[in-house]
Amino acid sequence: MNKPEDAKTREQLLPYGRQWIDEEDIAAVVNVLRGDFVTQGPAIAAFERALAERVGARYAVAFSNGTAALHGACFAAGIGPGDEVITSPITFLASSNCVLYCGGRPVFADIRLDTYNIDPDAIAGQITERTRAIIPVDFAGQPAEMDRIMALAKERGLVVIEDAAHALGASYDGRPVGSLADMTMFSFHPVKHITTGEGGVIVTDNDTYYERLLLFRNHGMTRDPEKLLANDGPWYYEMHELGYNYRITDIQAALGLSQLGKLDRFVELRRSIARTYTEAFAGMEGLVVPYQHPKANSSWHLYVLRWEPERFRGTRREIFESLREENIGVNVHYIPVYRQPYYRRLGYDAKACPNAERYYESAITLPLFPKMTPEDVRDVIRAVRKVYERFAIL
Repeated sequence: MNKPEDAKTREQLLPYGRQWIDEEDIAAVVNVLRGDFVTQGPAIAAFERALAERVGARYAVAFSNGTAALHGACFAAGIGPGDEVITSPITFLASSNCVLYCGGRPVFADIRLDTYNIDPDAIAGQITERTRAIIPVDFAGQPAEMDRIMALAKERGLVVIEDAAHALGASYDGRPVGSLADMTMFSFHPVKHITTGEGGVIVTDNDTYYERLLLFRNHGMTRDPEKLLANDGPWYYEMHELGYNYRITDIQAALGLSQLGKLDRFVELRRSIARTYTEAFAGMEGLVVPYQHPKANSSWHLYVLRWEPERFRGTRREIFESLREENIGVNVHYIPVYRQPYYRRLGYDAKACPNAERYYESAITLPLFPKMTPEDVRDVIRAVRKVYERFAIL
C-alpha cells in the first residue's frame, strides 16, 4: 500500500460521473437540426425501436426524463388514491414520488446489506390488501432479485415496475434488464450509461400499458381513428385521459440513438474500472467493496465504498471532505427517502429501515464513468489510500 506522503492531490476536481459526447453524436444532432423535425418526428420512433430491441422488449415509449417515465408507468398500472406501492428507500426521490403523483402511498421495504437492493423478504412483509405494485430499484447498476420479486408479484397479483435508471446494459440470470418486469424504466441523464441530455423511457411487452403510456405522455390525447369517439374531420383529436406534456424531442432521440451504438463499450469500460477499484481496495480492513449477486451482471453506474464507522477515527463527513480536498468528486447515494422533510410531514418514520440506515451512515460513491483515464483511476486509488491511512484505526 502507498504511504500517505506518496499520494498527490489532483489539480482539478474529478466528478463522480460525466457524459461522453463525440463527433458522431454531435453530427447526429446537427442532422436533426438541419431537417424538418426537431420534435415529434421520425428520430423518436427510431430510437424507441432500437432501444426496445437492445433490451429484449416489444415496445419502448420515450419520455422527457426518467421521472416522467416512472409517472407514466404508475399511470399505466392504474395506481390511484388508496393504493400502496412498495419500493426501496435507497434510491433517488423519483422512485417513490411517482406514486405520490398518482395519489398513491409509497411503502418502503428495507434493503439487503450486501447488494444494497430491496430485500424480497422485506417486500413480502409489507404487502397488504391495498398493495398494487412493486418498484424495485437496480441500485448502482446491479439488478434486484427479479426472479424472486416477479414470482412474489405473480402470486399476489401485483404489477412490477423496475426502476433500472442505473442498469442499462445489465443482466440478471442471463436475461437483459428490460425483459424481466412488467414495465422497466431507463434514464438518460448525463451521468447514466448513455445520454439524451435529459430523457427516460419505459419498455414493456404489454399492449395495454404501451397504449396508456403513449396517451399519457401527450396530454392524454389521441388522433388514432380507431380510438376516436367521434370524427369531425382530418384535424380532429380527442383527450381521453388527463395526461401531461412529457414528450421527448427528435434532438434528444438522435443523440440517444447515436449513444446507444456505444453502450457495450461504455459498459465494459465501467466494469473494467470497477474491477480495478475492487482489486486495489481488497484487504483494506474497514472498507467494504461492492458485493455482486451471483445471478447479477451489473452495468456499474456507481461504485460505492462503505467505510465501517467503528474502524475509523473520523466521521463519514470528515472522510468525505478529505477526499474532496484531494479533488476527488465523491458523492453519497442516497439519503433514505423517508428521511426527507416532505415525507416526514406525511408521517414516515425517520429511521424506518435498519439496513438502509446502516448503509447510509457509511456509504461514499467514488468517480466512475467511461471517459476516465488510467491516471484518473490511479488518482482515485491514491486518494482513498491516503485518506484511509489518515483515519483508519490500524
